[in-house]
Amino acid sequence: MTHDFERILQAAPSPFVLLDSELRVVWANDAYLQVTDRQLERLIGKDLFEEFPSDPESESGRMLRASFARVFRDGTTDHLPVIPYPIASAEGKTEDRYWSATHTPILGADGEVEFILQHTQDITEVYTAEAPGEARAGPAQAAVLRRAHEVTQQNLELDTGIRLFKLIFEQAPNFMVTLMGPNHVFRTVNAAYLRMIGKRDLIGKPAREALPEIAGQGFFEMLDEVYRTGEAVSQQGAEAWVQRSPGGPTERVVVDFVFQPLDNVRGETIGIVIQGNDVTAHKLAETKLREAEERFRTMAHTMPVHVWTATADGRLDWVSDQIYAFSGAAPGSLVGDAWPAIIHPEDRAEAIATWAEAVETGAVYESEFRLRRADGAYCWHLVRAVPTRDDQGALMRWVGTNSEIHEQKELSRQLADLNTTLEERVEKRNRELEELHDRLAQSQRVEAVGNLAGGVAHDFNNLLQVMTGSLTMAAREIAADSPARVRIDAAMRAVERGASLSSQLLAFSRRQPLQPRSIDLRDLFSDIDDIMRSALGEGMEVELDTPDALWPAYVDAASTQNAVLNLVINARDAMEGRGKLKIAVENRHIGPEELLGEPDMVAGDYLEVKVIDHGPGIPADTLAKVFDPFFTTKPVGKGTGLGLSTVYGFARQSGGRATIASHPGAGTTVTLLLPRAETAAEPLQWHDPSDIAGGNETVLLVEDDAEVRDATAALLSDLGYRVRTAEDPATALKAARQAPEFDLLVSDVVMPGELSSRDMAETLQAERPDLPILFISGYSRDAIVRDGRVDAGVQFLAKPFTKDALAIKVRDALSSAPAAKTKADAVQEQPDRPRHVLLCEDDALIRLDLADILSGLGTEVTETASGQETLDRLQAGQFDALLIDVGLPDISGEEVATRVRAQHPDMPIIFATGQAEVPSAAALGRCAVVQKPFGDRDLERAFASLGILSQTETATAF
Repeated sequence: MTHDFERILQAAPSPFVLLDSELRVVWANDAYLQVTDRQLERLIGKDLFEEFPSDPESESGRMLRASFARVFRDGTTDHLPVIPYPIASAEGKTEDRYWSATHTPILGADGEVEFILQHTQDITEVYTAEAPGEARAGPAQAAVLRRAHEVTQQNLELDTGIRLFKLIFEQAPNFMVTLMGPNHVFRTVNAAYLRMIGKRDLIGKPAREALPEIAGQGFFEMLDEVYRTGEAVSQQGAEAWVQRSPGGPTERVVVDFVFQPLDNVRGETIGIVIQGNDVTAHKLAETKLREAEERFRTMAHTMPVHVWTATADGRLDWVSDQIYAFSGAAPGSLVGDAWPAIIHPEDRAEAIATWAEAVETGAVYESEFRLRRADGAYCWHLVRAVPTRDDQGALMRWVGTNSEIHEQKELSRQLADLNTTLEERVEKRNRELEELHDRLAQSQRVEAVGNLAGGVAHDFNNLLQVMTGSLTMAAREIAADSPARVRIDAAMRAVERGASLSSQLLAFSRRQPLQPRSIDLRDLFSDIDDIMRSALGEGMEVELDTPDALWPAYVDAASTQNAVLNLVINARDAMEGRGKLKIAVENRHIGPEELLGEPDMVAGDYLEVKVIDHGPGIPADTLAKVFDPFFTTKPVGKGTGLGLSTVYGFARQSGGRATIASHPGAGTTVTLLLPRAETAAEPLQWHDPSDIAGGNETVLLVEDDAEVRDATAALLSDLGYRVRTAEDPATALKAARQAPEFDLLVSDVVMPGELSSRDMAETLQAERPDLPILFISGYSRDAIVRDGRVDAGVQFLAKPFTKDALAIKVRDALSSAPAAKTKADAVQEQPDRPRHVLLCEDDALIRLDLADILSGLGTEVTETASGQETLDRLQAGQFDALLIDVGLPDISGEEVATRVRAQHPDMPIIFATGQAEVPSAAALGRCAVVQKPFGDRDLERAFASLGILSQTETATAF
């Protein structure tokens, strides 16, 4: 038989309402709607306490909420015999009412409370009835209801107390456990205990079953003894090993605890209450503190400085062994107030007063005084002490150190002594500045003459070239015994003198195109031995002194020979053709201190060449002018005054210097410093006259001066070559593309037009990598010459030149021409060339200059101005080498290099610096240093030293 329970409840005269698990109204019968003055559609879905509000802390609010909580917790029916609960009518008028309520749980499929059916009775009239004559309720019934209300209130208070006890029990910081019976079954356990042993199901289990890992540690036996004797047991710092997770490791805990027996009313022990604290962290902290104190004492005993500690009132309570070892005092004799005994008597009073003031104010103590050493000597020390404070800021003790500063004090004293000689140093510096000013003035004179020489040399050498070519061709048509041939020879000698004079001017002003290479100076001197002895005559003896292990020099061979011959002839003239002349050569390392006032030179290895004569010497007023252009002490017609100035210019242009030392009656010594080569010496190559020959190849000649072009073409034709000519680079490029069947390009360097000779040559060699090129020029400072040196790999012939010189250079160029290859092949043949260099320099002008030099070496350049920008660029791109300034505005170049080396272990790094040394260079490895100021040769050497660019290479096609 089935029943419609909703109809039954709807017909019931008593109010019923159905609530879900969130206490929202699901259904209500008519009686409930009538007694609460509500409509069903308004109630459905409403929260009961929202529709019938009450203060949660009021009596009615607490009673009703506690009843609902018991139903949800226990799943059983709960009764409220009397509950005062005000009800507001639909019009909003509130009336105090008394109810009797029954809350019945309706369980879901999972056994949990899904709904609560509330049955209420309005007992307001019964509860408030007092007169015996009232019809509906008598005083006795009302009294019963009031007693029920009182019991309900007492139960509510008891329930509140129980909940409060549970709250305290659960949240207590110390652990609390209740064990019942002789098997110590867990009845209650709080959260602190579970945190200590790990979350596990304990309630209802005997202790030995619940905590099996505790067996054998004595705790179960102790529980048995407490239960048997009824006497409490407590311990401090007891160790236990527990397994906080199943299968996990056992962990050590340290606890303070008490096992307190629990007795019934008859005094019989029925259980044990365990209460205690987990002090594991505290014990660990104590252990660490002891270890820290021991480490401090061990460290303090072994530190090079003296260490001591003092109590808050300033009395020393501990002194390290170093203080006793230093002073020779007996161990323990310096504690308390005895420490001033080892202070110098002159310093003692101030030291004590300063310490007393620090103790009184709590400020950091710092003082300097002398302490007696074990041998009786006194040494200066810097003594410092800092206070340590507790969490409230109260001073607890002092920790102090004594650091020896005797050496610094001595240095300060020496510095003070040096300051007393300030005037002497200023005077010396002024003299150095005057000397530097004189050198600067001389350099300016050289620059002025150089500019003049450069401007004149081009046109002058072109005129001489026309004359040379014309005279050479004219001589072919005249018999050797003809009187006209004598005149032609005389004219040719005049041309040669003019060429020599032009060359001397360019040499003095450092404008001559040098072609330096690695040579052995001994071979060079042997080569000119016959010439020297012929020039000196029979009355002169020459001694050559060279070491066995002589470094190679990086110089232009012909210019070096000319310079030495100049010096030898000057020495002969000084000695009037009689006596002994010495040429001494040795290896020299020149440090920064020897280069003061020499901004154009860098510290490093040099070859020192001394030409020493024993002539009458040179007076001081004359000695200061000997390197000046056109200065000479020889009679008119006996000298141009360009000999020594030429030597001076050659040495400077080569990266070295020329100096002279002389005293009247003591002879003269001229010293050349020439740079050392980084590669092995190459053999000298001089052409024998019998080797001079022409050929039948086709030559494209580019020359803007028509007369020079015609004269040069005539010489080439006379040598057997087929000659095509062009008047400027643009015309030559067009002609070369229209008729590419030629074997050699011969081009003047300085020519008018937008397209330079060098651009033309690069364009042609990009199209024809096997094309040889020979440059000719009377002055080519900028196009193919850098720092006065012809770019490595460039074939060059200076104007004016003879037919024989032209023949030799043309054959050299043709014979050295590479086989045709693709650009990719050329790259593969130069695997060590740095293709992309990252340049870091904060000075914009220097950075621009270095970028030009690097571009001239054939590299792609990326520029940065700071250390951080450099690091960012390295993160973002690939680079083959790093060139970095040491002094940068944000991060030092050495620090940047250290970080780069960590990320790029094999990257070559070149430091640019004004200092003599860069300590990090050796430590980091694969580093080179170039000292400012430097030129392309110095940078090329640095690349070569790292094995990434040979000194004979350049990145250009020629």
